[in-house]
Amino acid sequence: MKYPKMILFDYGNTLLSEPDFDTLRGEQALFRYIKGNKSNLSAKQINEFAHRIFDEIWQAREIGFEIHERQYQKFIYEYLGISFSISWKEAEKIFWDNTTRGEEMPGAGRMLDSINSKGIRSGVISNIVYSGEALTERINRLLPNNRFEFVIASSEYAFRKPSPMLFRLALKKSGLESGEVWYCGDNARSDIEGAANAGIFPVWYEGAVALNARTAGNDGVKPNCAHLHIGSWKELTDVLNVLEREQICRV
Repeated sequence: MKYPKMILFDYGNTLLSEPDFDTLRGEQALFRYIKGNKSNLSAKQINEFAHRIFDEIWQAREIGFEIHERQYQKFIYEYLGISFSISWKEAEKIFWDNTTRGEEMPGAGRMLDSINSKGIRSGVISNIVYSGEALTERINRLLPNNRFEFVIASSEYAFRKPSPMLFRLALKKSGLESGEVWYCGDNARSDIEGAANAGIFPVWYEGAVALNARTAGNDGVKPNCAHLHIGSWKELTDVLNVLEREQICRV
C-alpha cells in the first residue's frame, strides 16, 4: 500500500448522505413555480409519473449509461404539458434541495481536514443524475473546508462507474499515474472494483447505511480485488498516519 499523492471520493453514502430523501416534497416545492398545467395535475400525480419514467431509465443506467436531471425534467414536464416561470437550472436546484438537503457522513469533514493538512490532493467522482454544478454547490455547502480540485458527475459525461472511463478522466485531470491515487467509496462493484480496474488503489468505506431503495447497499457483495476496508473515516486517517511515518523513516 503506497502513500497517495491524491485521494478521490464517491459522493453518496461516502462523503454525504440523503437520509430524508422524498421526491414528492421536491415536486411540491416546484409546484409554486408552475405557470401552465394543461391537465391540472397534482404534485402527487406528477411525482408518480416521474417515478414510472425513471424506472425505465434505470435499466439504461444499470448497463453503464447516465442521464442528466435537466433532460429528464424537461421530458417529464413537457410531456405532461407543464411549464415553469423559472429555468431548468433553477428547477433542478429547487427540486433536489427540497427532496433532500443532505448531510455530512460522520467524520467526513475532519478526515478532509486531515488529508488537507498532509498536502494530499483530492477530488470527487460520483454516479449521479444531478449536474456537476449542483453537486459541487451541495458539497461546498456541506463540506466547506474541502479542497477538491474537481468534481466529476456522471451526468456530464454519459459514463457511469464501474466503467473505467470516469476514473481515467480523473487521472487525466490530476496529471498523476494511477498508482499514485486512491479512490474511496461505499459500493463494492461501482467504486471498489471500478477503481481497481483502472489501476487505482480502492478504499472500501463500509460505514454507510442504505438510506433509500436506490442506494440499497451491496447486498452482501464483497469486492473481488485487493483493497483497504474501513468502517469509519478515522480509520482512513489512522492508516495515512502510519504510512506517513513509514515514509519519513525511509527518507
